[in-house]
Amino acid sequence: MSDAQDVEGAAEDSVGVPDEEDVEANVEAALHEFLDTLGESETYQQFVAADETLQDDDDAMALLREYQQKQQQMQRGGFDESVMAELKQLQTEVSNNETIQRQQAAQADLIELLQRTNDAISDEIGEEFARSTGGGCC
Repeated sequence: MSDAQDVEGAAEDSVGVPDEEDVEANVEAALHEFLDTLGESETYQQFVAADETLQDDDDAMALLREYQQKQQQMQRGGFDESVMAELKQLQTEVSNNETIQRQQAAQADLIELLQRTNDAISDEIGEEFARSTGGGCC
């Protein structure tokens, strides 16, 4: 067999079989397309708008900071009835704040969309795609 025939035979063997570099490039391209599509989705756009509205609402942000500070105070100092009462009052205020509730609802919708995406990928590859490994490297 001549060298030319060997090259022809090798070319025929690899026809239709993408090499690893091509596969990686295709995955990268599909990922960018997915991210672009996600960014254009109504669910994501609603989340961004609700989050920006929350960030611009000084009263809502102050309420969230105060609520988080009281939570931390409870965790550091143990049970304290007066702090618990304040925390419950703040929780009521957070629950009644329309800006916070819109942002939390939009965030929940986005998380649901991403979970459905994860489920679709997991079904396609036959294993849990975004499985938590417990964190850490070792």
